[in-house]
Amino acid sequence: MSSDDLAAIRAKRMEELKAGNATSSNNDNEKANEQQELMKNTILKQALEQAALARLNNLLVAKPDKGRIVENMILQMARGGQIPRKLSDDDLKKMLDRISERTQKTTTVKFDRRRAAIDSDSE
Repeated sequence: MSSDDLAAIRAKRMEELKAGNATSSNNDNEKANEQQELMKNTILKQALEQAALARLNNLLVAKPDKGRIVENMILQMARGGQIPRKLSDDDLKKMLDRISERTQKTTTVKFDRRRAAIDSDSE
């Protein structure tokens, strides 16, 4: 083997090692995300009754943004010790009502009569 062949083999091996390190860091990130998701689910199972957990999962499917807000609120309350017992479905409904009142959007419709008068059908 010549030195050129050895240099090519070394370069190829270094690229393989770098690629292997990149995939291992991705795997580490995935493992960390899975671990975090598992901890979150464990806390939610401890803080919510079965019916409330089902309602939260339905909310996450229907309205993901609002579901994540409620989920994070429950996690913060559980970590802070503000939940003395498991939250029932009624407790979760009340919490959702409070959140809905704060984030309620009002829509208004403005009708411009001047523009409507320009497009008359009498012509």
